[in-house]
Amino acid sequence: MVSRVIPVNPFDLVLFGATGDLAQRKILPGLYHRFEVGQMPEDACIIGTARSDMDSDAFRDQIRASMKEFAPQFKKDVLDRFLKRVSYVSVDVMGDKGWSELAKSLRPDVVRAFYLSVGPNLFSNIAQRLDENGLATPDSRIVVEKPFGHDLASAKSLNEGLRACFKEHQIYRIDHYLGKETVQNLMALRFANSLFEPLWNSNHIDHVQITVAETVGVEGRGAYYDQSGAMRDMIQNHLVQLLCMTAMEPPSKFAPNSVRDEKVKVIEALEPVEPKDIARGQYRAEHGDDGYVDHVGNPSSRTESFIALKVHLGNWRWAGVPFYLRTGKRLRARESEIAVYFRDPPHTIFPNVGPLRGNVLVIRLQPDEGITLRTTIKDPGPGGFRLSDVALDMSFADALGADTRAPDAYERLVMDVIRGDQTLFMRGDEAEAAWAWVDPIIQGWEERGDRPARYDQGSSGPEEALMLLHRDGRRWRQIGG
Repeated sequence: MVSRVIPVNPFDLVLFGATGDLAQRKILPGLYHRFEVGQMPEDACIIGTARSDMDSDAFRDQIRASMKEFAPQFKKDVLDRFLKRVSYVSVDVMGDKGWSELAKSLRPDVVRAFYLSVGPNLFSNIAQRLDENGLATPDSRIVVEKPFGHDLASAKSLNEGLRACFKEHQIYRIDHYLGKETVQNLMALRFANSLFEPLWNSNHIDHVQITVAETVGVEGRGAYYDQSGAMRDMIQNHLVQLLCMTAMEPPSKFAPNSVRDEKVKVIEALEPVEPKDIARGQYRAEHGDDGYVDHVGNPSSRTESFIALKVHLGNWRWAGVPFYLRTGKRLRARESEIAVYFRDPPHTIFPNVGPLRGNVLVIRLQPDEGITLRTTIKDPGPGGFRLSDVALDMSFADALGADTRAPDAYERLVMDVIRGDQTLFMRGDEAEAAWAWVDPIIQGWEERGDRPARYDQGSSGPEEALMLLHRDGRRWRQIGG
């Protein structure tokens, strides 16, 4: 399988927060890879901006160091050519310094993209400064990272601030999970194959599990995380987006607003979550390793590092089908997947084999991107009729070839910004709808004074999460299994 590279038109990309971790670890290496394969034209320009006083040569040296750490397979001659397209302007986003210099570095006849790799408290101010300094042209695009707000009120305020300077079709709210090949393949799996879509409903699907497990803790970002928690940091954006891609109706066409219309319908169909269908946890200190409260410096913290939810959609397609969502820190393995459990066969014709288990379709997002379908077959050999489960397995590494590097999600999404394709980006009403569902859940446990349960590091989370499924006669898929 060979991927086809479609070059984009010349552009100027202004990267705010260019010296920060995300820019150095993901965005700039991703741009280099797009340049390496020929998707980025030679006359593209990347302008890094931050408060730091440095010249363009010092910024290029910083990128070289980051590439050695985060993209060590780079080609020196290609990197040298790439860095010729890179410059740096020191800008004070809260003041007047640097804006005129930034304006002089931009060309009038190419697409302009402003990537805000900064905290959300700076989004509206930067948008206003871009507008006041005449940098926000009709063909400009502005990209904002999560978290998009802290609750519904702040999300609405951010939307108002951005829309005061940019039209909705110019605003790109990025969620890197939607740039993953397997997430996009979920749409192809459903809507480009006649096999699955007729079965994609409550008549044939028993339940769905969506898991995003991490082995890292919150050390290094404890101050932010303790004000956020797993619900705001992961459920409201990443897992809700995965839920939307799994549960959405077929759009009329594969176009930005058609796809996002259907995603909004899914979010609006989410029913309120009962307290009994919520399990929250904090990883505890053990074996000399600090626990969550140590990492955030708050012994009385009630913020969750793990959360599991049982949710329902109030529509015809999914009536009665539970969606189980879970995410957490310091778990057994780093793993993200969507598992669709089909109903058990209603009757078995095979003697002495017991009840048959339904098929399971697993979409693996990380670390080994691919798709697995669990099926039941006859064991080979004479002397009886025995059945066993086997997996029909496709990994992108095998499909693309061992020597082919799978593009990072940011590579796809940044190129979509240049192309003007918003299909894989959240619309403003979509972000607000997600907060409108999340806010009452958070408000409920705060009013009740609920405390997260403690769980062991390297486990699958607290016992309460296991009970969400056990009391329904189901089991979680094993993390790292």
